[in-house]
Amino acid sequence: MVTAKNPILSGFYPDPSICRVGEDYYLVTSSFVYAPGVPIFHSRDLAHWEQIGNILDRPSQLCVENEEISRGIFAPTIRYHEGTFYMITTNVSHGGNFIVTAQDPAGPWSDPYYLGEEAVGIDPSLFFDDDGRCYYCGTRPNPEGVRYNGDWEIWIQELDLGTMKLKGRSMAIWKGAVKGCIWPEGPHIYKINGYYYLMHAEGGTGPEHSITIARSTELFKWFEGCPRNPIFTHRNLGMDYPVIYAGHGDLVDDINGNWYVVMLASRPCKKHSSMGRETFIAKTIWENEWPVIAPGIGHLEDTVDIPLEECRFIDEISENDFITFCEAKPDKRLVGIGKRNESFYSLKENPGVLRLYTNKEQITDLGTSAFLGLRQKGYEFSVKTAVRFIPQSDNETAGLVLFQNNENHLRAEITMEAGRLVFVVTTHIKGTDKKIAVADIMEYSNTEKNPLWNICMICKEQEASIWIGTAEKSVKVAEKISLLPYTTEEAGGFVGCTVGMYASSNGSNSDNYADFSYIMLTQ
Repeated sequence: MVTAKNPILSGFYPDPSICRVGEDYYLVTSSFVYAPGVPIFHSRDLAHWEQIGNILDRPSQLCVENEEISRGIFAPTIRYHEGTFYMITTNVSHGGNFIVTAQDPAGPWSDPYYLGEEAVGIDPSLFFDDDGRCYYCGTRPNPEGVRYNGDWEIWIQELDLGTMKLKGRSMAIWKGAVKGCIWPEGPHIYKINGYYYLMHAEGGTGPEHSITIARSTELFKWFEGCPRNPIFTHRNLGMDYPVIYAGHGDLVDDINGNWYVVMLASRPCKKHSSMGRETFIAKTIWENEWPVIAPGIGHLEDTVDIPLEECRFIDEISENDFITFCEAKPDKRLVGIGKRNESFYSLKENPGVLRLYTNKEQITDLGTSAFLGLRQKGYEFSVKTAVRFIPQSDNETAGLVLFQNNENHLRAEITMEAGRLVFVVTTHIKGTDKKIAVADIMEYSNTEKNPLWNICMICKEQEASIWIGTAEKSVKVAEKISLLPYTTEEAGGFVGCTVGMYASSNGSNSDNYADFSYIMLTQ
């Protein structure tokens, strides 16, 4: 017996999809414009997980540059069939729905097979029937005309695995359980005891989010809904409940015939969500050939007992991250905005540190800036980094950023002002910069030409304090900074916060750089 702690993936890991291969479980989540895209995780007990890679880890797979952070890669599905892993997803910024494949889930994964204009809509899934034939299942706007926002339907069509193209006729099989349903999305098909089951989300990905299910004895036939739909939701618990927005699930069984569902949900603080949507797990049983999620409970639990033998990993996902830069590639947990490549960083020029170049690109603009960050995983945490940086002008900056999107973020940067070395804390809310603290730090560097600066951001209950110093002396520069502007409720979109290292020349020509020794995020 092992106990899973919810969420099983803390931080911005939405739209989870899962599959089992023997005793091994593989799980993927949406990544939107962050790069690398579609992180993939492995477990053998559904409680402890290791990140084994990122499926979309090169430019030929991931075209999301110069896009708003909540566009890009939506709702991946992972499936396994006869020795091959398949991941299907939507790039809403470029190309639409596509498939990548791999023999090893850790990669490498193939370049995308784009399904073309025939595969209209978003949130695709694959289903392999008993005869080996493969079917595409997705969601699309009402072909007769969208009557209201979210008037979509779920449809299927056969997929030719040889050509990776849809073939035959397409057919709508479901429009949602609730009359006037909005946003039926994230559909998954399963065949269990002679029935084809269609599980999907509806109600939008906010307070009315839910999981519903329908079934049929034939694929190309209108499905019937479960009389208990929605079979899972937190919409009736109110916005003060500790876990909200629950929905978008995927079913999986274990080797003993027990069933579970992974789903997204959010944990708010002061009625605001900074981590976006995270991945949770719940037990599932079957009654009258319909699934019952969290039986006897009816909501997500803090812990779930799972009758599997515990299996731990050396590089297990946890609420704490400590990353150094001794490897040839950046740690798989570090993400960039739009891309993560050597146009803005180097691990070779000064081995053992991460060098970020002060390029023209700014984090206030759409597009790729010199930023590498980690997902925020809680509401009481500290993030620390150490950097060597000598700005050559008032335009050059380097430091830490708590990032929700290009129009809403918090920066803590070393820079120059009128020839003086300073540390500046800036709120950027709804596209507007506001300096809230400026500290003269020239005196700290008198004893060393290029000191190692320690920058620390301590966050608790949606407020932050920020520190700067050297090994000899540190000072609190700002405190009681509200973090509410950097939440989904205030900033909009589908992502959670990341916090990371940043450098820029803010539009000026520069050949400067900042060398970061580590980044550490602790709860």
